[in-house]
Amino acid sequence: MYALIALGYTLVYGVLRLINFAHSEIFMIGVFASLFGLHAIGMETGDPAKTGGALVLTVLVMIVAGMAASGAAAVVMERVAYRPLRRRGAQRLAALITAIGISLFLQELFALRYGRNQLGFPRVLERHELFNFEGASVRTDKVLVVVAAVVLMVALDRFVATTRLGRGIRATAQDPGTAALMGVNIDRVVMLTFLLGGMLAGAGGALFGLFFESARYNIGFLPGIKAFTAAVLGGIGNIRGAFLGGLLLGLLENWGSTVLGGEWKDVFAFTVLVLVLMFRPTGILGESLSKARA
Repeated sequence: MYALIALGYTLVYGVLRLINFAHSEIFMIGVFASLFGLHAIGMETGDPAKTGGALVLTVLVMIVAGMAASGAAAVVMERVAYRPLRRRGAQRLAALITAIGISLFLQELFALRYGRNQLGFPRVLERHELFNFEGASVRTDKVLVVVAAVVLMVALDRFVATTRLGRGIRATAQDPGTAALMGVNIDRVVMLTFLLGGMLAGAGGALFGLFFESARYNIGFLPGIKAFTAAVLGGIGNIRGAFLGGLLLGLLENWGSTVLGGEWKDVFAFTVLVLVLMFRPTGILGESLSKARA
């Protein structure tokens, strides 16, 4: 889930050199949208979990709802907030302040509409243990989250590396001026970048809801910051780096909570961010989006 959210940071930074701190609220919208998707097909808290074909359909509804809502929200954010700043040649600091403002606005908007209390999710699938490895329980819900996340990340990597639109994204990331002279529509590429990042964050939100079965107006804050840490750890602006950073951060975080105690879990994650920025600010891979390999 960290990796899916981190991809949004990576894509936007790779093209615009902008850290979109409102991306955590795009994730939050995906969590709420997946919950509303369940309500739309008649699932309520307390209903029995799904099995077989009904389970597959329900998971698809959650993921599609989360991706659609978050992708649309990201596109609107780019059109309303960031595009006017780009056209006026505003400094990056202005875009950063705008991102923080959007983040707070969306949090309070959802708090006003849905309250500040936690909302529960219906249980979508039963959590059966498939096997136990060295004391670690491998359950059905964990396998579903991992498989879905890997499939989405591989699909994005192939899209950027092999398609015409992907080449446009890489060209804009490398040199937007030259890309525009070669016929690349920069506005379209930027919009596509926000759309892809938003859709992946929405998928992450749906998987978050399926796994943790909760939604709250500020639920995106901590996962968003940790996903930014994952993007920096792997090499921000690098799609494969976001995947690697998300995986490593999750492993390091859980290792740290095991050794130091669960209350140190978040502290350990942010310590990783500080160390990376101090000793290897380009991240583990340190490769730009513009150099994505086919």
